[in-house]
Amino acid sequence: MIRVGIVDCGISNVGSVLNAFTVQNFETQLVHRPEEIRHCSHVVLPGDGSFPVGMQRLAASGLDGAIRDAVHAGKPLLGICLGMQLLAESGSEYEPTAGLALTAGRVVQMTPDDPSLPVPQIGWNQVTFYRTTRFTTGIGEHASFYFMQSYCFADPSAPAVSGICDYGGPVVSVIEQGHIIGVQFHPEKSQRDGLKLLSNFASLA
Repeated sequence: MIRVGIVDCGISNVGSVLNAFTVQNFETQLVHRPEEIRHCSHVVLPGDGSFPVGMQRLAASGLDGAIRDAVHAGKPLLGICLGMQLLAESGSEYEPTAGLALTAGRVVQMTPDDPSLPVPQIGWNQVTFYRTTRFTTGIGEHASFYFMQSYCFADPSAPAVSGICDYGGPVVSVIEQGHIIGVQFHPEKSQRDGLKLLSNFASLA
């Protein structure tokens, strides 16, 4: 049975993510405590705000260990925005901070080649997918999604990267490493293609 657990530890407004799954008739559960993840087949980690605060909230609730345990048990995990960044080994926002280390890489501040581009990047941008996977099936080679970010994964050529956008140079937008997936944009705010990605994720075995 599919039950999508949406992690809620105070680092995101989870309402729109919850609605994006329930409108597609997937059973959902808000996860506040580590033991609740055991009852979920899939785990979603949304997030807004800073990398250090995100990791502090996860550690304080014990959800950091529970998320790692879920991944090691083979449950699909989707990180959204800050949630994607927290999957990395480390982040440099304000101070060096260890991440969940579920995928290789570090998170750094965006530095567009074009100084006229504002940071944060806020708004719609086109994502180019390097390959078609079960997660991106039905999307095509390009699609537009809604972004709100000041930080990003440092290496657009890393093996786990499966999608980038152009914002004064290539910016990592999607990572896929087995059953671990991260999207820098907000699929829950990205209309049809965003809902398709969430549906694909919930359908992963």
